[in-house]
This record gives sequence, structure tokens and C-alpha cells, in this order.
Amino acid sequence: MAETQTGPTVADIFRRAQAIRQENAQIPCRDIAKQLVREFSGGPFPPTYNLTIPEQDARAPEEDWSAGLPLVLRGIQQKDWNGVAQGIVLSLEQTENYESQRGGEGTRDDWHDRSKGIEGAVEKGVGKWMPEELVKLAERSATNK
Repeated sequence: MAETQTGPTVADIFRRAQAIRQENAQIPCRDIAKQLVREFSGGPFPPTYNLTIPEQDARAPEEDWSAGLPLVLRGIQQKDWNGVAQGIVLSLEQTENYESQRGGEGTRDDWHDRSKGIEGAVEKGVGKWMPEELVKLAERSATNK
């Protein structure tokens, strides 16, 4: 029989970890994990069908932000909030480390350029299906940023 209680998603817990970090930038990761355990213990565990943190894809490569997801999955499977929190904090730490070493969005190196290899296809598709005035508007918008 399936559980009827719905808990927070992995992304919800990750966002909470980010909020804790924003409230106190100097807080050690182990303290973030402890606070997550205090806040979420006793409640339902996140569903395992959606182990992802979608907005992190814009901050760091998947191999960084997803680093802790195996720990999160094991924590959910073993009904262990400490494991879940440790995985969340690992993903947070990896994302922050990537940003501090590589810079924020738009300052990345060629290795992590997400348009590499698809640029020609995108241009062809946009050229074929997007009206010329919208292309010019998008180009002007991009140069104004």
C-alpha cells in the first residue's frame, strides 16, 4: 500500500539548506545538516521518484550539484534523516565550491559551455522557425545585459 503522506521533495530540502546558508554564510556544513535533521525529522521522507534539484543546473554542472543524491537516496531508503541531510549538504557544498572556483553564471570556461556542440542546430532551428523581428529583439536584449 502506498504512503498517503506527502513530504517535502529533495529540491525543497535543498532550497531550505540554501536559505540557512543565506541567513548565515559562515555556518559550517555540519550545522546546516543538523538543522535540516531537526526541521524535517518526524515528517514523511521525500519521494524517490524525483531525486533532482532542477534549478541547480544553471549554477553548476550536474556532476557537482548531484554529488550528494546517492546519499539522499540511501537516507530515504533507510529512513535516515541524517543520511538525507548529509547528501543535501554535500550537493550544496559542491555547488558552492564550483561557483567560487569557476565564477557565477555567464563567466564559465569553455569546458562547461552548455551550448557547445548544439550551437549550429539551435541557430538553424531559430532561423527557420523564429520570426526575424524576434531574433533581432532577442539579440538586442542579450547585448544590453
